[in-house]
Amino acid sequence: MSDPQITIDLGDRSYPIHIGAGMLGHLPELLTRAGFTGRLMLVTNPVIAELYGNRLLGMLRTAGFDPELILVPEGEAYKSLVTAGHLYEGLSKKHAERGTPIIALGGGVIGDLAGFVASTYQRGVPFIQVPTTLLAQVDSSIGGKVAVNVGRLKNMAGAFYQPKMVVTDISTLTTLPLEELHNGLAEVIKSAIIADPELFAFLETDVSRILNREPEALSFIVEHSAVVKARIVEQDERDEGVRNLLNLGHTFGHAIETITKFEMKHGAAVAVGIAAAARLSRRLGLLPVEDYDRVTKVIADAGLPITFNVNRPGAFVEAMGHDKKKIAGKLKFILPAGIGSVILRDDIDPNLAVEALT
Repeated sequence: MSDPQITIDLGDRSYPIHIGAGMLGHLPELLTRAGFTGRLMLVTNPVIAELYGNRLLGMLRTAGFDPELILVPEGEAYKSLVTAGHLYEGLSKKHAERGTPIIALGGGVIGDLAGFVASTYQRGVPFIQVPTTLLAQVDSSIGGKVAVNVGRLKNMAGAFYQPKMVVTDISTLTTLPLEELHNGLAEVIKSAIIADPELFAFLETDVSRILNREPEALSFIVEHSAVVKARIVEQDERDEGVRNLLNLGHTFGHAIETITKFEMKHGAAVAVGIAAAARLSRRLGLLPVEDYDRVTKVIADAGLPITFNVNRPGAFVEAMGHDKKKIAGKLKFILPAGIGSVILRDDIDPNLAVEALT
């Protein structure tokens, strides 16, 4: 098979991102080429196991591997320290050793949870991301951020732990519920606003092709989004500078998730956050009105919300205060300055930010 479209250059932590239709069928070969043999731990949820996991187990066995399946419950509520504890126990019972790789097959919850466990089980075991949702394929599987929620606090326990590879099969998007396709588009829109005007223009003209799941359209948005994230991560692996820009919409979005007790999906919350950031930027005179109109229109055309009603502004400000980008008590807001351009501000009155949600 051909070389990967994208390689993240991080020195001795560099890794490939393989993107294409039917990539699951190439996973055994890719693992062999990377030097893996024998035991593997495949972590997924029951829904993904039924759709893809059991078939993948068969392919791995045929290729000479000895895979074990470990199931975790589906949903954001289970991205927790409790579930991580159960996963540690499962790995131990199946005699996973320090060199035994963990394969995360699923969406962002599976990738974050399995990656967090991989980073800490026996002080670190190899980890492979096999994302099956659009959100995971364009964002969470790339860059090495792994985490679990602590109570209602999003991603509060985590690490930077790079996978050995990312294997992205866009064919899995054909079975993705429509709501999840919409949610993933929020992260695609984010990438386009940050650094890819060509991708943004494609979203403006071809969102119907994406929602109809045309393979060429899906490949285009996944590859472009992955490149945006990869190039930024290469500059700032540990989120100490330019990588902060990838959090466009997330200061608002994570607070929305907290306030709604994760009832609002991550992608929808980020979409509101992007619209709020654009609205705030427009009101501050940083974003031209025509670009603001383009941003909010592309979000709405993707079937995502652009406003959020806050009943208790003080509680929302408090929720934003848990943001991990905060330094010396100052919240960081990523604001669009144009299509393909964003800026970081840490001098925004949080109350003005709350007002920008509507």
